[in-house]
Amino acid sequence: MTPATSSSLRQAGLRALPPPFDADLAGPIRRILGELPMPLTPELIPDRRRRSASGRLSDAEIRRGGVFETEERTVPGPAGAPAITLLICRPASAAGPVPAIYHTHGGGMVAGSLRSTELIGELDRAQELGAAVVSVEYRLAPEHPDPAPVEDCYAGLCWLAEHAEGLGIDPNRIFLSGNSAGGALAAGLALLARDRSGPRPVGQVLQFPMLDDRCGTFSAGQMARVGLWDGESNRAGWNALLGERRGTPGVSCYAAPNRAENLSGLPPAFIEVGSVEALRDEGIAYASRIWQAGGEAELHVWAGAFHSFDEWVPDAVVSRTAHRARVAWMGRVLAG
Repeated sequence: MTPATSSSLRQAGLRALPPPFDADLAGPIRRILGELPMPLTPELIPDRRRRSASGRLSDAEIRRGGVFETEERTVPGPAGAPAITLLICRPASAAGPVPAIYHTHGGGMVAGSLRSTELIGELDRAQELGAAVVSVEYRLAPEHPDPAPVEDCYAGLCWLAEHAEGLGIDPNRIFLSGNSAGGALAAGLALLARDRSGPRPVGQVLQFPMLDDRCGTFSAGQMARVGLWDGESNRAGWNALLGERRGTPGVSCYAAPNRAENLSGLPPAFIEVGSVEALRDEGIAYASRIWQAGGEAELHVWAGAFHSFDEWVPDAVVSRTAHRARVAWMGRVLAG
């Protein structure tokens, strides 16, 4: 169904029923939504930031009993902007330059940090691949609207590529990786690096990514008040980032990657969404457009899954399957 058809349905007061939740996820999502105020509104941003701060990982949690060595570096930000912080997590036993996962955290553009709990998944994958993780702290909306977040992330990526060898990292094997808002930033970084002839990432891992500020897909209406990061929350996140520009022709593809007219020349992409999430259809569309441009993308639509399900319910069968799929794809890219 086209976005126009979706819009017509909403105008007529109709909304398609959502797909059913996976059996392992149905109970947990009810409990999560019983404790988490939804949808996101400007008034709830402080609540989201408090929740994110309470879940910040400690050095001990990140080091995993000596598996990783960690340090924080303050590095130059974009021209005329404040410096930024990078959290660098290197395999303690690495003998030579290792691949790296450049992590851009989620949080709907309004919350989250370089130590958010989703970093656990990145460390899991890095541990299996013998890779480092470098997580970037970027400025948050609405206090710092577009282009501040993506430009902060790009400044960090450029610094990492330039200083990689001194960190024991291979500059030619850096993955861009992010969840939700972090997925939008990772995809935007891939476009920025291509268009500015900047660092050349080996791949991009886009987990449940926010890709389109227009919020006009069928799934955006179907899941307007369903699951985590529902359609109304998604619109609120984009409003925080873009203000009155949201949905207008003046939005850059580096902020909303589905706006890009040309998706050729990008690093291989791993794109995943849940079937019961508002962002489902824009993720599918992005993968399709990469293929149509002659690019490489692997797409997973996890049946019965809500937004960021594996972070919330890591022991579900579908969550373990998703983890294995990410690691396998990254391994193939590194071997290729």
